[in-house]
Amino acid sequence: MTTPANVPVNEVTIPLRSQDEAILVLGPYDRHAKLLRQVLAIEVYVQGGNLKLRGEGADVDEAQRRIDHLLGKLRKGRALEPSEIEGILSGPRDGETARDVRKGAVVTPEGVAISVPGERLLRRAGDPRGEAQKIVLRAKPIEPRGPNQRRYVEAIAESTLTFGLGVSGTGKTYLAVAAAVKRLRAGEVKRLVITRPVVEAGEHLGFLPGDLQAKLNPYMRPVYDALYDLIGFEDANRLEEAGVVEVAPLAYMRGRTLSQAFVILDEAQNTTITQMKMFLTRLGEGSSMVVSGDPSQSDLDDPARSGLLDAVRRLRGFTGVAVVEFGVKDIVRHPLVEQIVRAYEGPGQAPPPRR
Repeated sequence: MTTPANVPVNEVTIPLRSQDEAILVLGPYDRHAKLLRQVLAIEVYVQGGNLKLRGEGADVDEAQRRIDHLLGKLRKGRALEPSEIEGILSGPRDGETARDVRKGAVVTPEGVAISVPGERLLRRAGDPRGEAQKIVLRAKPIEPRGPNQRRYVEAIAESTLTFGLGVSGTGKTYLAVAAAVKRLRAGEVKRLVITRPVVEAGEHLGFLPGDLQAKLNPYMRPVYDALYDLIGFEDANRLEEAGVVEVAPLAYMRGRTLSQAFVILDEAQNTTITQMKMFLTRLGEGSSMVVSGDPSQSDLDDPARSGLLDAVRRLRGFTGVAVVEFGVKDIVRHPLVEQIVRAYEGPGQAPPPRR
């Protein structure tokens, strides 16, 4: 975080009594520290066994109040659930209500994203002029094609957890992203989290150059394609930079609680049973999940160990859980794709002789 020279910067040291306290405040993989940076636009780190806060005066004071509150509970022997910890760190300021926070700001290291109906304003933190860059979150109008797509869209709207199963080209991921953007625009969720397992589709790509994001991009490209098509390249990137949209591999979900979020697991046929259990138990307060995949195209060494059908078998019929299955007739890609899928589903045939 950078602060303009004419904005006063405060630095506060909070003594920590143990390594456990440092772990509690920073969180797994620094998740709690990142949450504080998002909510209050401050720097937070451990130095010499103590916690350091640095930023504008009001933000530092508020961060200190929240951390003292958290440490006070720990020192009294309270067992804290992850949702309670995140609630303390990201809750309303004194004098604010939770409703004010939902209608107000999501602060990131890059600035403050203020949500209004159908729009987001990105204001640089510490900008003395208070100028704002407006991001109008517009999405292409999407109409379901056919009864199964309509059932899928309705299930996502009405259920906490929706499974979309079926062959490629039926719009499972695309419709899920469209539903997520709609909820984001309406202010019903604070963020969109899209994940998929990093499994190579029958190829070994070997060493890929670049940083971590560059290595992951080939695996996440289908998800980005849907986002770019729905809300545009620039807005998708700006919302990702602001922390409103997160695209990450499945392994990054471990240890997290995803609250007030719309969460999509794509290519779920490539999850193991253990991975699927891990993912589903990330569900937090105010969140919805969509799990999509094609059981016939698993890239696991042992497709029988896929977590997708196992989860459907275990959870079908539960309250708040919907299962929508797509068939060949639901394919909405090029007409030839339907014929290709049917050809591979039928009995194997020898290729025609060369002439």
